[in-house]
Amino acid sequence: MKVNVGSADKVIRIVAGVAVVGWGVYAQNWLGAIGIIPLATAAMGWCPLYSIFGIKTCPIKKD
Repeated sequence: MKVNVGSADKVIRIVAGVAVVGWGVYAQNWLGAIGIIPLATAAMGWCPLYSIFGIKTCPIKKD
């Protein structure tokens, strides 16, 4: 897996994931578990949908 999620994208995913999980806990609703997806993709630095569509938000490393 190549990294395709940049640092700004990771921050947005973490904030969104925590907000969705927090809402789920507050509302006592299992749909808050959906917030795990953005948290996991931020932690891995790889998003499967980005791979399918060829999107890359991380800077290109020059060797």
